[in-house]
Amino acid sequence: MVQFNLMTMEALLSKYFSVLNLSVISQDSISVTQSLAAIALILILLCFCFKSSSIYLLDYVCYLPPDDLRVPHSHFIEHVDLCISDKEIVDFELKVLERSGIGVEACMPESVHELPPNGSMKDSQAETELVLFTIVKDLLSKHNVHPKSIDILVSNCSLFCPTPSITSMIINKFGFRSNIKSVNLSGMGCSAGLLSISLAKDLLRVHKNSLALVLSMDAVAPNGYRGNAKSKLIANALFRMGGAAILLSNRKQDKGMAKYKLQHLVRTHLGSNDRAYQSVYQEPDENEIVGVSLSRELLKVAASALRINITKLGPLVLPYSEQLCYGWSMIFKKIWAVENKDMNIYVPNFKKAFEHFCIHAGGKSVIDAIEESLKLQKEDGEASRMALYRFGNTSSSSVWYELCYLEAKGRVKKGHRVWQIAFGSGFKCNSAVWKCLSDVDPNVRNAWSDRIHLYPVEIPVFDS
Repeated sequence: MVQFNLMTMEALLSKYFSVLNLSVISQDSISVTQSLAAIALILILLCFCFKSSSIYLLDYVCYLPPDDLRVPHSHFIEHVDLCISDKEIVDFELKVLERSGIGVEACMPESVHELPPNGSMKDSQAETELVLFTIVKDLLSKHNVHPKSIDILVSNCSLFCPTPSITSMIINKFGFRSNIKSVNLSGMGCSAGLLSISLAKDLLRVHKNSLALVLSMDAVAPNGYRGNAKSKLIANALFRMGGAAILLSNRKQDKGMAKYKLQHLVRTHLGSNDRAYQSVYQEPDENEIVGVSLSRELLKVAASALRINITKLGPLVLPYSEQLCYGWSMIFKKIWAVENKDMNIYVPNFKKAFEHFCIHAGGKSVIDAIEESLKLQKEDGEASRMALYRFGNTSSSSVWYELCYLEAKGRVKKGHRVWQIAFGSGFKCNSAVWKCLSDVDPNVRNAWSDRIHLYPVEIPVFDS
């Protein structure tokens, strides 16, 4: 693309100089006016060739499950007891649930409420349709967007990948155009939501004057583990149903109605490292029962991925004073590493770059670890803790429930910058930075509106 632009610029300049017949005029005879005109033309062409179009977030919708799908702790433990009938397993699941940071309002699909839970293809399809059909209808009707106006469709669902695909399911239901650019992502884990934004961004860079619809969810119904491997049982207690639909645009006329502008999106993948690759891993146990294993190394891997990610993100967002402090600490550590092995590297103050933080609600321990790594205060992680408490780990859509919380609280103002941080299998760490373009009205109804006045709540703390 760059080579094409340079060739175009060279051709135009050649035509310009031929018109002026400068090839036969000596360099000394070129007038000041002609020189300035040539420079101006070059600058205009450079701006035209390398200008990047802006990506706007028009709006988004998070799925709000009905109250009859709530799973109180007593309900969850009763199901575990009836389905597995192993006291050690029941006690372990109870311990994980109590320390997860998940409250009594988090929901699971109807099929999981059955005894025994039903994880059939039909039930998985029903859960996916319930979540996605609801949020797509809400988002399009909210802004009076006709389905045929959508140019790009990207969906992600990590562990449920039917044929036809989920994007085909949406196209069939809502009657999207036959020439829509659609992509369905699977197996990408909890970070897939921001990966989908990244893919939609790249497509919008190529296809001008377009609307993109991004759908993020993970199906709970087909992924319950019924074995006795503890590393695979953890996921049973953490994941809950949810999803988000996001409407993006690169059209200039949409800037006035947009909520946010995408400023940066940084992706980190540690798949070449075996420890990172196997930290979240789907495989059968010794009895051939398939489940997703969460290793003991997961938090260390996440911290390592975050460090690499922010070394790329930091120079893009941090003020020079913070970058200088970090640079000096790195130099000093290298110089005196032998003499003082305990010397800590300066952690930049990211609150000078962002007003709001949306940390993936993977669990209480994940949020605690990220807060500690970034030297954040408890209030900085409030949105993540409350989203985890009310909705549970909704996988790739969790960062949108957190932003939704901040909006419902009336905290997001024009000019504020939001940092979304997502982690997922692979192992991946992805960051998205959004700039708010106008004050967000907290009275506009969203997934938190019915109970936002009850939050924040005090989350119970249990002994280790």
